[in-house]
Amino acid sequence: MNDTQNVRRRSLIAACSAHAIHDGLTDVIYVLLPVWQAQFAISLAMVGLLRGAYSGMMAGFQLLASRLARRWGRERMLIGGTALAGIAYLIAGLAGGITVLLISLLLGGLGASTQHPLASSIVTDAHEAGGGVKQALAQYNFAGDIGKTLVPGAVGLLLVVVSWQASVTLIGCLGLAAAALLWWLLPTAAESARHHAASAKVAGGKGSAGGLRALIATGVLDSAVRMGFLTFLPFLLQSKGAGSAGIGIALSLLFVGGAFGKLLCGYLGARIGMMKTVWITESATALLILLSVWLPLAPMMAMLPLLGLALNGTSSVLYGTVPELADAGKREQAFARFYTGTIGGGALAPVLFGRLGDVAGVPVAVMALAALLLLTLPLSHRVQSSIDS
Repeated sequence: MNDTQNVRRRSLIAACSAHAIHDGLTDVIYVLLPVWQAQFAISLAMVGLLRGAYSGMMAGFQLLASRLARRWGRERMLIGGTALAGIAYLIAGLAGGITVLLISLLLGGLGASTQHPLASSIVTDAHEAGGGVKQALAQYNFAGDIGKTLVPGAVGLLLVVVSWQASVTLIGCLGLAAAALLWWLLPTAAESARHHAASAKVAGGKGSAGGLRALIATGVLDSAVRMGFLTFLPFLLQSKGAGSAGIGIALSLLFVGGAFGKLLCGYLGARIGMMKTVWITESATALLILLSVWLPLAPMMAMLPLLGLALNGTSSVLYGTVPELADAGKREQAFARFYTGTIGGGALAPVLFGRLGDVAGVPVAVMALAALLLLTLPLSHRVQSSIDS
């Protein structure tokens, strides 16, 4: 294997590992939210704030992380951010009150802010010169859903036999181990610089500012509905009789479907276009979310893989479109803007719809999320027009 292939392989494995671990650390919060609500006697609005604190920090500091990476290096920032996310969970495991828990989630979100823009740009730069960027990004996105499947499912089962504090401490140790793995896997700064220089010669898409804004808006709405629904899903399951283990299994089923949705929708988008794919997946998601409210527990559990396929599949098409609309040489910033918007929308939705859930009930809040999703349809038409022009 020559040096170029080695750097491409190591970069992709490291980015996929980072995505899997960080997404697992992010989405395990959904399993823990009902436990924390019972432990600290908090409202649904406060539950949404806990979820939003992690996502809000992750979204708010991504642009800063991409700027700091120019000075300190993407590899160092990614390793340091992963270690900080692990340390944050170790602090959460010691939390005796809601204040310490909130602070730990803010720290975790700060560490997580390094992952999406830096790992995405590492993959893009490593594969740009030799081609295969979209395929590599599809694998990167698939790896994230593997993490979403394994970590929440494992913690849901752990909660049956150990305390939530012990479970959270183990999650923190996983984050520190991942940081050590990245330190070993990631190419050196000199190797990355050589490949970045080669990729810069061919980097850049059409540079449609309007199309990129419409794409970000589509991603914001898609992410808001996804994060809002995932926040309410444990409570929806509880109302149908599911326990902690059942919630963990349900999330795993959802994320298994989501993982395959990333791959399927990536191929579907290449075959029939971005707009048609988004229309299919978002319409299906809205319908299946409504069914999740109305169905009893058993048929709802059986439906969750299909819901996950539609719910998460759209994001794969949106991620893959970012390079096509980015200005030449500015893909890292484009990824940072896209992830900032989408994760910001995901952070805000649980707080706003959590308040609606307190006032009108969880089923009403979930149905409102399904209605919000339909706004993505005209936006995706605008994106497709920019790509075709």
